[in-house]
Amino acid sequence: MTLIMGVLNVTPDSFSDGGLWLEPDAAIAHGLELVAQGADLVDVGGESTRPGASQVEPAEEQNRVVPVIRELAARGVSVSVDTLNADTARAAVEAGAVIVNDVSGGLADERMPEVLLETGAQYVVMHWRGRLDAADSKAVYRNTVAEVRSELSARVTDLLNRGVDPAKLILDPGLGFSKNAHHNWQVLGGLHDIETLGYPVLIGASRKRFLGALLPEGAPAEDRDAPTAVISALAAQAGAWAVRVHDVPSTRIALDVVRAWQAGRDE
Repeated sequence: MTLIMGVLNVTPDSFSDGGLWLEPDAAIAHGLELVAQGADLVDVGGESTRPGASQVEPAEEQNRVVPVIRELAARGVSVSVDTLNADTARAAVEAGAVIVNDVSGGLADERMPEVLLETGAQYVVMHWRGRLDAADSKAVYRNTVAEVRSELSARVTDLLNRGVDPAKLILDPGLGFSKNAHHNWQVLGGLHDIETLGYPVLIGASRKRFLGALLPEGAPAEDRDAPTAVISALAAQAGAWAVRVHDVPSTRIALDVVRAWQAGRDE
């Protein structure tokens, strides 16, 4: 069954909840709340990847995430770290993280494969064409799904050539990263083609800008939780390994519906 990865942003500037969980005690409490609500994993990040966000020094990123990861792991929570920095990934795994969720797929820090070999952590390889800019200048495709699949495949090949265990890899097609709304829907519609690469697939649509186009103008980011839950259900039906979401309860209900529907069909 599709897993739920709850988002825990330990940042001042993330697009939907920046600053809410910046203090360690608040972050730890929210991480535990996500688990109580039904999250299977908690994804802890200390640097926003929204367009125009300031880059964070690795030492500061680690100051934000490591104490939170250590405490959550000590309480039995399965934790992933959302980082594109190899030093932060190493520190996070040493603190108890079991997954490194790298939006750059190893392109931002060439030392990342070394950390994976040293730690044995699972690794989320996201489709990435570079840091986001307001103009989405990299969001140009002739065949969106085919190109995303090809570029992900190239990243996997590079990682395997550097000794990374294929059993540790998870793919993320990178919704919202160098993709406009049309591209995002094409990727979701073509999810099966991504899955033919033979690796588990993580879908991260939660509260992203392309969902806002479905809502009244000016609607807050939290109003995107309903369409996020629908995407979670459809992704589960399509065989996604996990969905990464801010609002766990709505997604938990959506996945329970999928499970009940499938059980009724299988009887």
